[in-house]
Amino acid sequence: MSDRRAGDDQFDRCRLCGSPLSTSDERAASGFCSTGCRDIAAEFDASDDGDMRVGNGVDAQPEPGTDREQAATGRAAADDPDTVRTFLRVDGMHSATCEAFLEAVAEDHDGVTDAEASYVTETVRVDHDPNHVSAGDLEDALSTVGYTAYLREEATADDETGGTRRSREMTGIRKRRAEDMLEMRYVVGIVFGSFLLLPFVAVFYPMYLTEFTDWGAISHFESAFTGFSGPLYLPLFLIMTGAILYLTGGPLLRGAYVSLKLRRPTTDLLAALTIVSAYVFSIIVSGLGRNDIYFDLTIVVASIVMGATYYEATVKRRATDRLTDLTVSQVDTARFYADDGSTTEIPVADLESGDQVLVREGERIPVDGTLADGECAVDEAVVTGESLPVTKREGDPVVGGSIVTTDAAIIDVGERTTSSIDRLMRVVWNVQSADHGVTRRADELAARLAPVVLAAPVVVGVGSMLLGASALTTALAVLMTLMVVSPWALGFATPYSVATSLEEALERGIVVFDETVFERLRAVDVVVFDKTGTLTTGEMSVLEADAPDELLTAAAALEQRAAHPAATAIAETFDGGNGDADGTDADGAPRTDGGTATGGGLTVEEFHTHATGVEGIVDGQTVLVGHPDLFRERGWTVGDDLAAQLERAREGGRLPVVVGREGTAEGVVIVGDEPREAWGERVTALDDAGVDVVVLTGDDGPAVDVFGRHSGVDHVFAGVSPEGKTAAIRRMKADNRVAMVGDGTNDAPALAAADLGISLGSGTALAADAADVAIVDNDLAAVEQAFALAQAARDRLRQNLALAFVYNAIAIPPAVLGLVNPLVTTVAVVVGSILIAANAERSLIDD
Repeated sequence: MSDRRAGDDQFDRCRLCGSPLSTSDERAASGFCSTGCRDIAAEFDASDDGDMRVGNGVDAQPEPGTDREQAATGRAAADDPDTVRTFLRVDGMHSATCEAFLEAVAEDHDGVTDAEASYVTETVRVDHDPNHVSAGDLEDALSTVGYTAYLREEATADDETGGTRRSREMTGIRKRRAEDMLEMRYVVGIVFGSFLLLPFVAVFYPMYLTEFTDWGAISHFESAFTGFSGPLYLPLFLIMTGAILYLTGGPLLRGAYVSLKLRRPTTDLLAALTIVSAYVFSIIVSGLGRNDIYFDLTIVVASIVMGATYYEATVKRRATDRLTDLTVSQVDTARFYADDGSTTEIPVADLESGDQVLVREGERIPVDGTLADGECAVDEAVVTGESLPVTKREGDPVVGGSIVTTDAAIIDVGERTTSSIDRLMRVVWNVQSADHGVTRRADELAARLAPVVLAAPVVVGVGSMLLGASALTTALAVLMTLMVVSPWALGFATPYSVATSLEEALERGIVVFDETVFERLRAVDVVVFDKTGTLTTGEMSVLEADAPDELLTAAAALEQRAAHPAATAIAETFDGGNGDADGTDADGAPRTDGGTATGGGLTVEEFHTHATGVEGIVDGQTVLVGHPDLFRERGWTVGDDLAAQLERAREGGRLPVVVGREGTAEGVVIVGDEPREAWGERVTALDDAGVDVVVLTGDDGPAVDVFGRHSGVDHVFAGVSPEGKTAAIRRMKADNRVAMVGDGTNDAPALAAADLGISLGSGTALAADAADVAIVDNDLAAVEQAFALAQAARDRLRQNLALAFVYNAIAIPPAVLGLVNPLVTTVAVVVGSILIAANAERSLIDD
């Protein structure tokens, strides 16, 4: 970037988050779009033009024509204007090794400039020239050695529009096929394996036992298979065990291939060494007519390891299923508004710039645009984080995904027929695809052990040859060494421990999407809370009322017909409970025609909606309810004492609603978004654990003063835009491990950018998609509990990794003494597996 361009960018955009600056705003002179961004920049001092600045990346909500907008909408932020960005979902990824392999596969193609993969989200992001390599070519290239790739836009089930995108991707037809294949592999291992193990249990194991004892009936098996005809039985065992090795053990063989190709040993490689060496050893000795065949080891190990993998996948699927009831912020259809006033419901994708859409009261605006006519109130909290609706007038911009709370709205579709939520989703995808998972602890251990495991058979082979053994005997010694030395159980202990940990978290209402969460959560030293809907309930309630009782009842009768959250709170609090309490037509739509109705024992003779309040005639008296500015606009009298009371309410971060009749304001109802129950205790618990607590909110300072007064809250930043939240997370991550707790779509980029994202159950679908952890209930205690689960899960995984060596501890001594046989290895497998499973099934934490 040239100096001139950099200078202009600093002048026109916020120095922290990259948001446009208004030249008429006095804050523009300081180079910040809000006091929140200014305070964050001062607290977390960083270079204005350094990498920490979100304006240089793709984290913030993009502006038209910028590099960030190009990145969010699919065009790579590159010098080549022909480069596009494609997002793919790839089934079969489960380790950092998979990430490196798929990145290498993508980058080997001409026209690909960059590739980023994440096994945490099972996604790959590729920047490429479509003239050289198409998205379809990338799908084909990445669908290799057992991986299945497909465009992320096409990953959802065709018949599903509800729930989170993550859950829809998990139930998409391709994902279902992948899971069906995994299930089929597991079933094959069980069915065919059980059939083949029958002769081992009935004959072979008793025969092998005679080598150690001649007790009772066991002695009758001593001469069994004395004349064992290997070539006669070889085809049966060879074919059926080979089928199990290929189908059930296929993912292990693929993982081994990938690890060898990248020279990164993993648990897949260790397990593959065991099952392949046992298979080859058995083929050789069968041909020699010997009866010490280890086909059972191949069958049992492959089935156990893949069973644990299937169990882990099943638990993850259950986790995503828990999110299907979350709020859906994206709109799939729009009500096209024709010139003659007629409406037709069409897919949002069919809208064109210049079209008009009708959005009724209570509905979401499908795309970004401008208000064509009149006034309405719009709740933009889903994108901006502001807890109160804002008034929109003719020509004002409206944000796709926001809700029309009063009156109907006719929207002129903008130049881009997408919503801000759609672009936020692309921003989240950008961050997610670059979110590399931490290397599994077991894989790290496998990498350290692999040289020892591979060196042992080499030493044995060399020693055997020096002692004059034949090539065949040496080969068998090498294979036997691999069978007993390779700690294959690491490949069982990890997925089984992960699955039981995820399942226990799920039972406690904590949805964890991948096993790396437990490791990352333990390392967190800063927790950032959004305010609205996270530390607060996100719902308006009446906190105080100072007005005549009969006037409050009349106000409730009018507010029953409005859709504003404050109106709902007033109606529910002061409704007398008689008459037509919902004030709706037969079809459920709010009545705004001035028709007569009753509510709370009063008769509403006329009703009118204003942008900031409601007005009507109740029992013959004109009643006005709404914002103080509405009273002034209507020429109603607001006394000095009442005006002072209103000002105090605003300073306290509350919303004052004035009530009056016959031209005079007579009282006020104070409503607000209340803090969640016991929020202070949760903050104190985190503070006691040595975790710093930060509060970020788009609301003004007075609305968050109550949080700033808590001794456990280290910093409170108010008036922060969604872009500023993401920038703040980036700055904090420079020196800390940061977790973000939020619930709104506007929080999604920050949730994705944090080291760990946590969304609450009342949150939006995009927030849940961006998060690593979702709290099913709106209980902040679950955040504290998640930290305890993370510590316990880590401890249990370490224990099970140690237990994974029980197999080797049992099998190696007999092998050294020349006493090993298939019964010994089977006993070692069973004992080790039972110990791991029993330990994994214990409760992580006490209730």
